[in-house]
Amino acid sequence: MRDVPTTTPVVVDAMGGDHGPAEIVRGAVQARREHGVPVVLAGRAGVVRAELARLGAVGEIDVAHADDVVPMTERGAGAVRMAHSSMAVGLGLVRDGAGAAFVSAGSTGAVAACATDRLGPAPAVLRPALAVALPTTAGGATVLIDAGATVDPTPEMLAQFALLGASYAQLVLGVADPRVGLLSIGAEPGKGNRLTRRAETLLRDLPLRFHGPVEGGDVLTGVADVIVTDGFTGNVVLKNVEGTVRATLALLAEEAGAVGGAVGGVGAGTQDAAGPEALRRVAGRYDPETHGGAALLGLTGTVVVAHGSSRARTIARACVVAHDLARGEVVARLGDRLAVRPAS
Repeated sequence: MRDVPTTTPVVVDAMGGDHGPAEIVRGAVQARREHGVPVVLAGRAGVVRAELARLGAVGEIDVAHADDVVPMTERGAGAVRMAHSSMAVGLGLVRDGAGAAFVSAGSTGAVAACATDRLGPAPAVLRPALAVALPTTAGGATVLIDAGATVDPTPEMLAQFALLGASYAQLVLGVADPRVGLLSIGAEPGKGNRLTRRAETLLRDLPLRFHGPVEGGDVLTGVADVIVTDGFTGNVVLKNVEGTVRATLALLAEEAGAVGGAVGGVGAGTQDAAGPEALRRVAGRYDPETHGGAALLGLTGTVVVAHGSSRARTIARACVVAHDLARGEVVARLGDRLAVRPAS
């Protein structure tokens, strides 16, 4: 892990995501203009510069040419073999010290595999994990880890995710002594499948504040500062939270409209709409545009994975998050805290 000056740019995969390159380039420009984040775009130079021209930003942001694009359907090994993709080129800039951090809205599995190959894992790290901070009803936030990087971890990997998540909560959220919970099908000790039962045994022997198993309904209550799970389950949890919020908003808006129409008064309809409006503000806290993306922890460089459906404002936010993580030297400080490796 190397120290990177804060003026070193964030490298953005211009071709990744469902809406690249148009929305990705627009987001990078917003990050530069609205937040002062230095940015480099990795991708097919002609295509990227055409998008910059539409935004009047030619010469404002540098472009690193990459011949290939990793498809959104790629889940890992194929991305590693594409040596000239926008992902590989961008991560290479970070590896060589020309980039402070890397941002991509591409396939999570592809980003994780390519980042592990190009940057390498931090010392003693078995597999990387995605960490995302979710607001809770207690007023703070809970770090969900892993949110999608390693879908089939071993119990030892889960235990290490706990160390990564606890350190992230301390360094980024300022939680002095994070409570760590293990996502399971019940809060009683010993419940769950073989993976969670073995991981629970390992977690109890680690130098951290282990709360014990927690259920799915506890994810947003603040019962734990860190919730550990495998990447498959974590990704389902994250997208379920986002989808539930959107569905609730839609149902309440529909209900408010029905009540307003039945009463037949403008005042009544406006009053009933106050509920959905309040919820809409709450929903914004869970929107990817707000948190930008998830930090891929356990590598020698800073990587932020944005939602595949990211639009410009989400990409801009992801650039801000990546820049802040790099400026705070979070990756290096995480490495210093990984002195303990769970026994296999």
